[in-house]
Amino acid sequence: MLQQKLKALAKQYAPDFIEIRHYLHAHPELSYQEFETSKYVQQKLTDYSIPFDIKATTGVVGLIQGKNPDSRIVALRADMDALPIQEENDIAYKSTVPGVMHACGHDVHTTCLLGAAKLLSETRDEWEGTVKLIFQPGEERNPGGASLLIKEGVLENPAPQCIFGLHVNPQLEVGKLSFRGGKVMASADELYITVRSKGGHAAAPHLTADTILIASHLVVSLQQIISRNRNPLSPSVLSISSFQGGFTTNVIPAEVKLMGTFRAMDEDWRFRAHDLIRKHTTELVHAMGAEADVHIDVGYPTVYNNEDLNAKARALAEEWMGRENVEETEIRMGAEDFGFYSQKIPGCFFRLGTANKAKGLTSGVHTPTFNIDESAIETGMGMMALFGAIAQ
Repeated sequence: MLQQKLKALAKQYAPDFIEIRHYLHAHPELSYQEFETSKYVQQKLTDYSIPFDIKATTGVVGLIQGKNPDSRIVALRADMDALPIQEENDIAYKSTVPGVMHACGHDVHTTCLLGAAKLLSETRDEWEGTVKLIFQPGEERNPGGASLLIKEGVLENPAPQCIFGLHVNPQLEVGKLSFRGGKVMASADELYITVRSKGGHAAAPHLTADTILIASHLVVSLQQIISRNRNPLSPSVLSISSFQGGFTTNVIPAEVKLMGTFRAMDEDWRFRAHDLIRKHTTELVHAMGAEADVHIDVGYPTVYNNEDLNAKARALAEEWMGRENVEETEIRMGAEDFGFYSQKIPGCFFRLGTANKAKGLTSGVHTPTFNIDESAIETGMGMMALFGAIAQ
């Protein structure tokens, strides 16, 4: 039976892929700079006799053909970029790049997809269709590597009917997976607001417009965009996370710069909120005697898991792992550029448990002490191979 063979191969090869993960973890590269990582992936696909193309400079897209290759086409995706974080783990495979670390588990994702590629390549006479392997750059930075790959035709020639992606979850114990149909992660847009006046002496505020005071009012009042315009049953977050202005005690600055993020679970509300933010900011600032520039950098869309595909994947996972080891993914206001794919074709973005409380492996992603229980790699590569061979 194919499932049993894939499971046995995943167990057999897991030690090799743990070593691959060690290499990737020790050699992280920032978004859109994954040049050596891309070469490494290309070499591995060559070793596995898998043809590939290069897209978006560092993206690698491989194709594995099984029997009747046109009968079904499934895409499997992994991201490759790291974060600008100094690693604090005391491990043999610690990052060798100062200030750069795989703190979000993309080294794990890449490893699992390489593992799935090897398993699928070795069993290609036992499953039908074509599997498209997407090793993606730039998940951590706008505009998102997924959007660039889509513009370069990653969902065409051949066009996959569905796509799967996994993400480490350091809050979920190793040996477990989680799935959720429907909306699972939020959209993410960046806000950049500048409040301007001519500035002046702090002892004579009547001779100018107080940009500090105006920006302070704006920070508070922007929250009514959420509290009085959004459907209260639809999650949404607006956070101003940077307030920059002024340099001394007795000068009202000529400008104050604000930065923040806007998150939503509903795409229609998302863009309506953008209009409200622009209107509210401009009119409030004008009413208080200053000028405003508002720039909204439109980022990642909502991650939407196709209900039918998610249900099929979950059923396969329960058969593979045991029902007691498959949980429901919680809704998160975090964002992922997998949403670009899932807005185009049916997608399933699931979580891979990587925590081990007994070993102290519980640090969250985007922290300098993030690490995983590496037995999760066997699970991740096996599940991705299974979905590539059977799901849809």
